[in-house]
Amino acid sequence: MSVRTRFAPSPTGYLHVGGARTALFSWLYARKMGGQFILRIEDTDRERSTDASVQAILDAMDWLGLDYDEGPFYQTQRFERYREVIAQLLDSGHAYYCDCSREHLAALRERQMANHEKPRYDGCCRDKNLPASAHTVIRFKNPLDGDVVIDDLVKGRVVINNRELDDLVIARADGTPTYNLTVVVDDWDMKMTHIIRGDDHLNNTPRQINILKALGAQLPIYAHVPMILGDDGKRLSKRHGAVSVMQYKDNGFLPEALINYLVRLSWSHGDQEIFSREEMIALFDVVDINTSPSAFNTEKLRWLNQHYIKNKPPEKVAKLLQPYIKKAGYSTDNGADLQAVLKVFQERCATLVELAEEIRFLYDDFAEYNTKQAKKQFKPAVLPILQSLQQQYSDLQNWQAEAIHQVVENTVKTFDVGFGKVGQPLRLAVTGSGKSPSIDITLALLGKQRTLQRLEWAITYIKKVDR
Repeated sequence: MSVRTRFAPSPTGYLHVGGARTALFSWLYARKMGGQFILRIEDTDRERSTDASVQAILDAMDWLGLDYDEGPFYQTQRFERYREVIAQLLDSGHAYYCDCSREHLAALRERQMANHEKPRYDGCCRDKNLPASAHTVIRFKNPLDGDVVIDDLVKGRVVINNRELDDLVIARADGTPTYNLTVVVDDWDMKMTHIIRGDDHLNNTPRQINILKALGAQLPIYAHVPMILGDDGKRLSKRHGAVSVMQYKDNGFLPEALINYLVRLSWSHGDQEIFSREEMIALFDVVDINTSPSAFNTEKLRWLNQHYIKNKPPEKVAKLLQPYIKKAGYSTDNGADLQAVLKVFQERCATLVELAEEIRFLYDDFAEYNTKQAKKQFKPAVLPILQSLQQQYSDLQNWQAEAIHQVVENTVKTFDVGFGKVGQPLRLAVTGSGKSPSIDITLALLGKQRTLQRLEWAITYIKKVDR
C-alpha cells in the first residue's frame, strides 16, 4: 500500500512554526516514500474557525512550497458522513446516549480532584440504554480492560491501560461531532497510513485507536514529534518573537531558509547544516526524529537566511526584494542598477527587510545623521577635508572605484592624517549612518551627483554645529 500522510490544521489562527514543522515532516516522508500528502482543514470549531485563518494556512503552505496531492478537505463539508459513523457505533453497541448534566459532571470532577484521582467520566449512563433527546450527548463505549499498544515511530512502544481512559463524548447535544470522532473518520476514509503529528496529541491516540478498532478499520502507524521550545525552555509562543509562518515572510526570511531551519529541529544528518529540498527528501526518515524537544534559535535562523540570500543570484534577490523596498517607501527607478548594488550588499544582511534598509541611502535621501556617529566624525577639523574631497570629486571625470579611491589617498597625504580620518567622515556624509562597503565602491554606486550633494549637506551641517 502506498504511503499516505496528512497535515490537518485547525483554522483558528495563523499557521505557526510548530505546525509548519509537522507539515514538513509529513510532506517529506510522503515524498521520500513516493506516496501522497493530503491537506485537511479541521474547521468544526465554528465559533473560532475563520475564512481568514483558512486562507492564512493555504498561503503559508504555498509560500513554504509544501504542495499537497489531495485536498484541502474541509470537515464542515463532511457532517453527514460523521452522522453515519456515529449511527454505526450506536447500532453496534460501541456508543450510547448520556444525559448527565453539567452540574453532575462538575461535582464528579470536584470529588475526584479532592480524592487525588484522575478526573474522568464514571460511566454513569453507560448501561442505562437511554433514548436520544435534546439534552443527550453520545459517548463512545471505551473497553474496560486490556491495553492500547502504540508502536510509535518516534517514541517507541507506548502502552496505555484502558482503565486509564473514559467514555469520551463523540457527539454533542446539538448533534455536532467532536474532534476525536472526526479525526478518526477522516483518517479512516482517507486511508491514512502514517499519522505524523505533535506529541501533544499522544493522549488522544489510544482513544482514537479504540474507535478505529470498533469500526473495524485498519490502524495507521503513528509518529509523535516533540514540541518546539523557546530559548527559555518554555513552549514556543508569541513572547519569543514571531511564531506565524507568514510573519517570517513579512520579516524578510526566505522560505527555503525557514524550511531548512525547521527540518533541523529534532532531526539531523550528521553535522550537515545546509540541505537542499532534494537532499531533505533523500535523507529524511521519521525514525531518525529525536524524542526530546528542540529550542528555537532565531540567530541560527538568521544565519541560515543570510546564507541563502548571499548565495542566490542577484537577479532573483532583486525580484524578491522589490516588495520590501516598496514597503520601505522608496523606489530604485532612479539610481544605481539594483543587481549591481546587490552584488555588493546581499551578503551583508540577514533578512530582506534589513537589505532593503541597508541600500536605501543609494536611492533615497536621508533627513538626519546618526547622532552618535555625527558627534564623533563631524568635528570642525574635518571640515577642510570634506571641502577638499568635494572639490576633487567635482573635478573627477572618471567616476570609477579606482579613481574614487585615489582621491581619498591623495587627501590622506595632503592632510597627513590616517585613512580613517578621511574615510569615516566621508562615509557618514554620504550614507547618514556611517556604515557601508568600501568607500570607493559605495561612491561608485551612489553616483557623482548624489555624492557631491551629500558632501555639501555634511559641510553645511558641520558649519552650523561649529557656530
